[in-house]
Amino acid sequence: MNWVSILYWLLGRKVQRRFYPRNLTSELRNKLIKKYWESKRRLIMLDYDGTLVPFADKPCEAKPDEDVLRALRSLSQKKGNEVVIVSGRDRMFLDEWFGGIPLSLVAEHGAWIKEKDAEWRLVMPMEDGWKRKFFPVLRHYVSITPGSFLEEKDSSLVWHYRMADPVAGEMSARELKNNITGLAARFNLEVLEGNRTIEIKVAGVNKGTAALRWISKGGWDFVLAVGDDATDEDMFAVLPSSAYSIKVGTSPSRARFTVRSVEEVRLLLKEMACEPLGVELGRPKTN
Repeated sequence: MNWVSILYWLLGRKVQRRFYPRNLTSELRNKLIKKYWESKRRLIMLDYDGTLVPFADKPCEAKPDEDVLRALRSLSQKKGNEVVIVSGRDRMFLDEWFGGIPLSLVAEHGAWIKEKDAEWRLVMPMEDGWKRKFFPVLRHYVSITPGSFLEEKDSSLVWHYRMADPVAGEMSARELKNNITGLAARFNLEVLEGNRTIEIKVAGVNKGTAALRWISKGGWDFVLAVGDDATDEDMFAVLPSSAYSIKVGTSPSRARFTVRSVEEVRLLLKEMACEPLGVELGRPKTN
């Protein structure tokens, strides 16, 4: 499937309604793991913050521990597996923690892609002159909202208010979004509401367009995607109907299933990474 075909496919795709996904019970989890063991070509796409690790007051504090790294290392080294971290984080952070593992990386919600054993590649040309228009207003909200701070990435600006007073932070967030939405549209930008963040980013790339780069390769007989917030809905929207899509949290989602916490995601990955005795990947289990 070429990019022109993908674009028309996306434009023609019906908008999917969000609903409350089914809880991933132990029975459903066992079916998922059984399908994984019996499959030959497996695509695993994982968000980072709020999915693999809990949120922290400062992004730099949300680091993967050895349990997460061990599970990812094991999954990515298994024959037939393609593991992709699909994150809003920047390239430097992802390289620092995952650069030594044979998996693929997506940074800044799809703006940058690094396929396994390849170099980082910018998905589309971008200029950052627009940032000058937004720095003053974002700095104003940093000054009037104690505990908030501004983060600059290659393709976006992010206002974080996790450490702010909850009520004051939410009020400032609503006001900020209302104030910048019109200006953002004039520059062909998007305004994203994350987990106690407001992000202004270049339009035209997202986790859905990034995920399609792997989905369009075809031939997958097992697809798993896990995420926790609005940015992951773009990834869920482009998945084949047979895919296992999992939302972390209880809010409405396009995902088929839901788990309540990061701990449940980590448990699932650990169980997938630990192949049971007597079972060979790609071969159905026999009695």
